Amino acid sequence: MDTNQVTSFVVRFQLAAVEKETGSRHWRIKVTHVQEDRETLFETIEEAMSFMKEIAEDS
Repeated sequence: MDTNQVTSFVVRFQLAAVEKETGSRHWRIKVTHVQEDRETLFETIEEAMSFMKEIAEDS
């Protein structure tokens, strides 16, 4: 394992919708893995974090 290895992500949150009754916000989360120039969309931060964890562990 290379201890100097770097894995970088850009995470963007875009407000997708707001429920009128509850005020609950729904986000569209775009994660870009910089080294692969690969973008993936998620609806929850948990899904995005899981994706980044997988990438980081496989690197």
